[in-house]
Amino acid sequence: MVVEFPDWYGEHHWQAWERPYILMLTMISECLALLTLGLIRPWGEVIPRRIPWLGGRRIPIRAAVIPAAAGAVAVTALCAYATLNHFFHFVPPLNSNGEWLPTSGPGKWALVICYVPLLAWGPLLAAVTVAYYRRRRADRRGELPRWTEMPFEAMATRSPPPATGNGPR
Repeated sequence: MVVEFPDWYGEHHWQAWERPYILMLTMISECLALLTLGLIRPWGEVIPRRIPWLGGRRIPIRAAVIPAAAGAVAVTALCAYATLNHFFHFVPPLNSNGEWLPTSGPGKWALVICYVPLLAWGPLLAAVTVAYYRRRRADRRGELPRWTEMPFEAMATRSPPPATGNGPR
């Protein structure tokens, strides 16, 4: 929108605040998306030591799970609304050609390439959030989660189970 593809918002008269606002929304959404990496990286469990005053502290499970779950619900709802709005036109079109979206040219392909992956973002974020919660909860109890494999080092030092006398010899 900001670079004005000729077939989409090309004739829109931008107010002074609109372009910085759109760029700011983009930056905020990218930063929030990068926080998702904390659900799978070590810095999502313990604050890195290089952070002054907070480094080395464990992150409470709820402090990560509640915002991530809320984000999953919000992204899923927003994408569902946008998809349904495309087909049922709840809100009138924004372009001068009467269409909601660009119908041809580079604007259409930019839109498809950038926005179609968003349909999977909410469900995938929900799955990663559930996995993070289960992993952290099992870690807090001191047990190995059942969906993880035993590390190679542990297998090498593990003794075989005791014989019960019921099996073949």
